[in-house]
Amino acid sequence: MSASAPLQDKVALVTGAAGAIGYGVCQVLLENGCRVAASDLAGARLDGFVADLNAAAPGRVAGVAMDVTEPVAVREAFARVLREMGRLDIVVHNAGIALVSKLVDLDLEAFRKLERVNVDGTLLVLAEAGRVMAREGHGGDIVIMSTKNVPSPSAGFGAYSATKAACHQLGRIASLEFAPHDIRVNMVAPDAVFAEGKYRSGLWEEVGADRMKARGLDEKGLHEYYRSRNLLKAAVTGRHVANAVLYFVTRQSPTTGATIPVDGGLPDATPR
Repeated sequence: MSASAPLQDKVALVTGAAGAIGYGVCQVLLENGCRVAASDLAGARLDGFVADLNAAAPGRVAGVAMDVTEPVAVREAFARVLREMGRLDIVVHNAGIALVSKLVDLDLEAFRKLERVNVDGTLLVLAEAGRVMAREGHGGDIVIMSTKNVPSPSAGFGAYSATKAACHQLGRIASLEFAPHDIRVNMVAPDAVFAEGKYRSGLWEEVGADRMKARGLDEKGLHEYYRSRNLLKAAVTGRHVANAVLYFVTRQSPTTGATIPVDGGLPDATPR
């Protein structure tokens, strides 16, 4: 890392960090000079994740346990970042969960669980980020992890598609409300990110078995299916997603309320 790294000494909070996309995002932020507060549910997974990041970037990573569905936990996590790292410039909201179910079979409580994480969690994180960044007075960047399922939902993925659409819309509204404080809010919409390094996608751990069964494929075949269906025939990685995040948080253009698809090219998922 050079002294001219574009995010030198800035501080980022990454929610839902301990997975494939979160690992890619944290790595790229660290490589560009950022200090990173990696947040996820408390436990061995988060502890091991933070240890791996600290091995590569000693002294520039903190683990912050946070349940995004609990208002007090969210407030305390943001306060801890400020207390221990001195400032907050970037929030990457990546926390989210998925479910496979046809609407006629969808259990209401299961749907509400997705609402709590994907919608309530987004609202709580956005609201606290807006309050903190406005109070600190030096602006900031928020990136919401959206999905190709917002503009192009899939059958059997209604709960995920609907709740992530609400998450995405909250990001757009935040871009309107936070702009007077020089806080930019943008979205990144990936598709089919299975792993980054040794970290597997939590979403695909939840839904992969069903997707394989539905298509009569094994895991390798499923990966190939998603790679071959996009225009560029690209296997999308956590680092690809992180590069889109980096574009926004390094402010390479005067942009807010926008979405970058990271999906290899899916015409049906082009934002419109």
